[in-house]
Amino acid sequence: MDMTIIYRPGTLADSYSVFTVFFKSLLDYGERVNVMAFTGGSGPGQLESTWQRRKDLFDFLAETASQFWIAERDGEILGYARAIEHDGLQELTEFFVAPDQQSAGIGSGLLSRAFAKSGARIRTIIATLDERALFNYMRMGVYGRTLLKYFSRQAEKVRIDTDLAFERMDLALHLDAIHRVDREILSYTREGLHRWLANQREGFVYLRSGEVVGYGYLGGNHGPIALLNDDDFPAVLAHAESRMAEQGGEFGISVPLINRKALDYLVGRKYKIDAFSVLLMSNVPFGKFENYLTFAPEFFL
Repeated sequence: MDMTIIYRPGTLADSYSVFTVFFKSLLDYGERVNVMAFTGGSGPGQLESTWQRRKDLFDFLAETASQFWIAERDGEILGYARAIEHDGLQELTEFFVAPDQQSAGIGSGLLSRAFAKSGARIRTIIATLDERALFNYMRMGVYGRTLLKYFSRQAEKVRIDTDLAFERMDLALHLDAIHRVDREILSYTREGLHRWLANQREGFVYLRSGEVVGYGYLGGNHGPIALLNDDDFPAVLAHAESRMAEQGGEFGISVPLINRKALDYLVGRKYKIDAFSVLLMSNVPFGKFENYLTFAPEFFL
């Protein structure tokens, strides 16, 4: 048996295998910090049911990755890491090593390949609070900016007076305006991501006096939502919660903990705070995250 660890580029055909590593690694992390990493925990059938919910996302990440690397020994995948790039931003979307293979140097080998400096002016990671991974990220020159927490509750109809107009997103009409919002709030644009999101979630643009002043996506775990004026968050969140109330479901959103206007709405409405935490890290300060709610689950901004 060959015990040599090899590193190879990943492909779409690896999606289920790397998802299995992701699932087991996150379960192990959750047990170590005493939080539930997945709704339903590790019960029978949980891996398969979670895979069915995440398959489209994992396929998208495989197809659009700028770097996708797998560590393998004797045909067994031990870990993987991948990144995406948009308009001067490089983002590590995933970095997971099987629980029984950690502290063996595999992580360093993956990171040096998947998150090597590419000339991007902004380099970012949404990280769990695992100390070993955080140490590796800081060694690569990225540092903590803000904590992200997921808030949720059973949705109810909520009415807040606003002068905003809510319009279904049509990328043929709205993409230029969405780029303008992204440049203002995030400092980069990401056309490919918006095209995928628009096929996965219900997209809206928010208009004031006929001008697009924000956008948002509902469905799945919801988000992202970006608003030029943070005072509009209560009205936009009320609209989102009300849409979910019509379907009889929950509404939840991932929130940078510097977004005071969103937090005031969520806390005031007695949303539940998930015990799981992630940290936005970057090589340089960037963005206006008091004007932003992130994509959930938090694979990318």
